Amino acid sequence: MSAALVARDVHTYYGKSHILQGVSLEVAEGKITTLLGRNGAGKTTTLRSLMGLTPAREGQITVFGTDTTHLPPFRIAAMGVGYVPEGRRVFANLTVEENLLVPIERGGPWTIQRIYELFPRLGERKMNRGRQLSGGEQEMLAIARALLLNPKLLMLDEPSQGLAPLVVREVFRIIAEMRGEGISVLLVEQNARMSLEIADHAYVLDDGRVVYSGSARELAADEARVEALAGASAEEWKHA
Repeated sequence: MSAALVARDVHTYYGKSHILQGVSLEVAEGKITTLLGRNGAGKTTTLRSLMGLTPAREGQITVFGTDTTHLPPFRIAAMGVGYVPEGRRVFANLTVEENLLVPIERGGPWTIQRIYELFPRLGERKMNRGRQLSGGEQEMLAIARALLLNPKLLMLDEPSQGLAPLVVREVFRIIAEMRGEGISVLLVEQNARMSLEIADHAYVLDDGRVVYSGSARELAADEARVEALAGASAEEWKHA
């Protein structure tokens, strides 16, 4: 199976702090890959490196076969990569519809009308300003904006953060639907059980290193490891 994204031995620094220490991962085309780990493990830095926001100092990143290691974010986005950052970052003073008009229009199946069909709640609230939306509605709006770029690869950072359980399940249902649309997904999450429920492949990151790579279904069946995700050390994972 061909890969939408491949990272090989990626090292990323913040100043002198060595955050990612040889991260390697792949996102298969048309599949959902989840990257799990405790707070501070390096998950967000991984996404930022893959998007060119915090460039890798060493290693190689390719997107659909093109080396993107040293490309700026706008060039990576133009290749069909959508990115939903942690914290949603919708425009608080713009209406839902105005938020949806912000992305540069790209040809493809995703239109504002189709967005309203997928997210009926956004259609109901299209004249409400971003600051008037609930956390779940803001997350849906952030995902919707990324979809309007008609991406081939969608990367999401902690989409369930701060959401009520019923809303989390709805957000994950929508993410699962992306696979049916042929979109490759890289999902960074702390909600291990929900992520493993919809993902095909899973990676676990700890202290900037990948300590697990394998089937999401097999990891979900290993209750001890799932429970350890909140704080397992690299040594514990290697010897589990």
